[in-house]
Amino acid sequence: MSTVNKKEIEKFSKMADEWWDTEGKFKPLHKFNPLRINYIKKKIISKFNIKSKFEPLKNIELLDIGCGGGLLSEPMCRLGAKVTAIDASQKNINVASFHSKKNNLKINYLCTSPEKINLKKKFDVILNMEVVEHVDDLNLFLKKSSSLLKKNGLMFVATLNKTLKSYIFAIVGAEYILKWLPIGTHEWNKFVKPNELNELAKKNKLKLLEIDGVKFDVLKNEWTIAKDKSVNYISQFEKV
Repeated sequence: MSTVNKKEIEKFSKMADEWWDTEGKFKPLHKFNPLRINYIKKKIISKFNIKSKFEPLKNIELLDIGCGGGLLSEPMCRLGAKVTAIDASQKNINVASFHSKKNNLKINYLCTSPEKINLKKKFDVILNMEVVEHVDDLNLFLKKSSSLLKKNGLMFVATLNKTLKSYIFAIVGAEYILKWLPIGTHEWNKFVKPNELNELAKKNKLKLLEIDGVKFDVLKNEWTIAKDKSVNYISQFEKV
């Protein structure tokens, strides 16, 4: 059994050289990144009652699943976390490893998937950011991800809601009209409704703590946390 969708891996492998190009194919993700980093940092600090302002995530064991070129792995490492990052694309891992070494960051990059990872330790925090809409067998993916999380640990899941609005905004708008993303980046039938994600999470020992909508503010030219969850949303789960 596998969660790896070979078609999706090939798609992102072809773009791997552009991960760190802020004006390239991953420009929208670079735009999205400050919000993701700040959101994750705040929630971890609150959950683990961290007082230190210098390297606030120090000693936090963090696993970044579907890490791509390391756009989240590197900031988490800079904040002090002990980062292990995995991706099923060897090209993504090569790009991420090269970039982190160039910046003198110690990140344990592995080309693998949650069901194949060979690690004995468990993690305080797991990131599944913009990845669940690209995997096969979401239940197995969450089951294996949950098995890698410590009791009372945090898991973040960011993805796209399965609504008419998400089809119009995320596919028609972002891919075909605005050209923010290459055509074919997303498949609407793989988008996940929050209640469906929560039901699968509950089956796999994950309790929903919080869910927030995310939207692009055209006037501010930035992503913001919002009540509207009809397109993008971030969920925060606790291992029980």
